[in-house]
Amino acid sequence: MNLATYARRNLFRRRGRTILTISAVVVAVLIFSLIRTAVVAWNAGADAAATDRLATRHKISITMQLPKRYIDELRQIPDVKDSTWANWFGAKDPKERIPFFAGFAVDHNTWFDVTDEMQVPADQLATWKQTPNGAILGDQLAKALEVQVGSKLVITSDIYPGDWEFQVVGIYTPLRKSIDRNTLVFRWDFLSNDPRAAFGKDSIGWMVSRITDSTRSADISRRIDAKFETQDDQTLTMSERAFQLSFLGAFSAILKAFDLVSLVILLIMTMILANTIAMSVRERTHEYGVLRAIGFPPGHILGFILGEALLVSVVGGLVGVGLVVLLINHGLGPMVEENMSGFFPYFRTPASVLVTALGAAAVLGVIAGAIPAIRASRLKVTDALRRVD
Repeated sequence: MNLATYARRNLFRRRGRTILTISAVVVAVLIFSLIRTAVVAWNAGADAAATDRLATRHKISITMQLPKRYIDELRQIPDVKDSTWANWFGAKDPKERIPFFAGFAVDHNTWFDVTDEMQVPADQLATWKQTPNGAILGDQLAKALEVQVGSKLVITSDIYPGDWEFQVVGIYTPLRKSIDRNTLVFRWDFLSNDPRAAFGKDSIGWMVSRITDSTRSADISRRIDAKFETQDDQTLTMSERAFQLSFLGAFSAILKAFDLVSLVILLIMTMILANTIAMSVRERTHEYGVLRAIGFPPGHILGFILGEALLVSVVGGLVGVGLVVLLINHGLGPMVEENMSGFFPYFRTPASVLVTALGAAAVLGVIAGAIPAIRASRLKVTDALRRVD
């Protein structure tokens, strides 16, 4: 009889307890994978940020605006290849068909040149440049708002009063999965020329630049900020990744809490496994004494118990990983992407998380069985034979 056969035959001697233990591992793997998927998805946009793109905002806060003339001065700085700008609009759907989506007023001549991962057909882009109230939407947002090219769209704003009517002139599709498909962009001049936006006329929210050499981004950022250092409105320039992470800063405590919860889940799984293995070893102490008496060395006893613990944890891990793929990647994920793509543009469990979950289950299974296994292997044969449970 080898180690695998012994572990397999002992696995269902207490069928109910074993099934409950495997179920606990499955639930732990599911919860751990869901939490890690949320963390990875939350950071996906920042992790996939372009390395040759810089963002420049007001030094004090992104809520404070910059003079529009800064864009012309920015373009004169060496190593800045192209630049554009945007304003946050605070868009809302008055019919509440979608809980949240991003809305930006952007420069219609340069925005899609700098942010070229948002792909728009050339004819639609040409129409946009000729339509003052033209708007371009992500394909998923267009579906949620039930509009298509040529439709009229009315939205409201958290910042600017009244209803805002746009003509949908284009639909963009992302070139990367991490790009939000629930974004609306419209012409900045349309916003600036409207009396309702008079308090921010000729002002912009932030600037985005492409640079010639991404390895020199830190040096170029310093030169950009030095350009405006003596102005009333000073700037802070950073990489696109840092810029996106700054938006997530308010949620950093939540992400840290998620990390802590995932560790607690693994700890609970270890305790459940350890309790199950300890009870199993205690019940079979007499059997281990018999095995020792007929010639099995302590190392074999240790291997039998660790093999059983590993088998329980791996079976639970495999079932859990399978359910993660089924429930998250093919169930919850598409629903989250459709309704919350502003936060989670791509919500699927990556292979790295699946491997980590399965590996953690296996390793923690061995750790959980280590103490009972070591104790059983060190028992004297006479002491073990006297135990009858």
